Amino acid sequence: MTKKKNVLLITDGDQASQKMLSLFLDEGEFKLVDCKTGKQAIQLCVSIHPDLVLLDPDLPDMNGPDLIKCLREWSEVPIIIISADTDNKSVVSCLNEGASDYVFKPFNADVLRARINAALRSAAVHETGEPEPVNGPLRMNLVRHEVFLNDDLLPFTPKEYNLLRYFIIHRGKMLPHREILKEVWGDAHAEDTQYLRVFVGQIREKIEKDPSIPTLIITEPGIGYRMEIAEISSLHEQGILRLSA
Repeated sequence: MTKKKNVLLITDGDQASQKMLSLFLDEGEFKLVDCKTGKQAIQLCVSIHPDLVLLDPDLPDMNGPDLIKCLREWSEVPIIIISADTDNKSVVSCLNEGASDYVFKPFNADVLRARINAALRSAAVHETGEPEPVNGPLRMNLVRHEVFLNDDLLPFTPKEYNLLRYFIIHRGKMLPHREILKEVWGDAHAEDTQYLRVFVGQIREKIEKDPSIPTLIITEPGIGYRMEIAEISSLHEQGILRLSA
């Protein structure tokens, strides 16, 4: 199964710079998407919802501050400025419009990766209040897109991960079918309840002791699903938590 990767949108008209970034950034950890104009960047932010944007503010169709201002009207995606222009005024303008950080070209690979990971951690905390939500034996690392059960790393597809992420963030809350489908799959799938049922079944196979009698993700017939808030003591009694020798 393919692990979900952080999607980085590289908005840079310089082909050599894009190639350098592809060499610096591990494709096992990140999915890189390239574009060359501000208009393309806006369209891609709408369609693919990147986890982070790397932005050269010197674009052929608009300047960096204007693009950031446009994105900030509806998106909190982290934006890191990557610029060959060491003029602090330009960087300050981008930061004032909502950029998260900056790195000057030529890149230091270690510094760039550190800034990216810091921005991703900050975004996860901002959205959920916690970068690693825990529910009983279940733990998710929202920065690295990893799922653990009893500290064992589980293989999750990107869509399974997104669905479980939505459940754990809203644990304890009744989630109607339509709400889950719209938030995880988009408006076009708002009525695909059978589609949702299949993915919930796949997740239960991975996290439930007995998927036919689920204790973590509960079905509310005709309404939706709820991720129960697991209590450690009751999980020990059920034998879900593995006891150390």
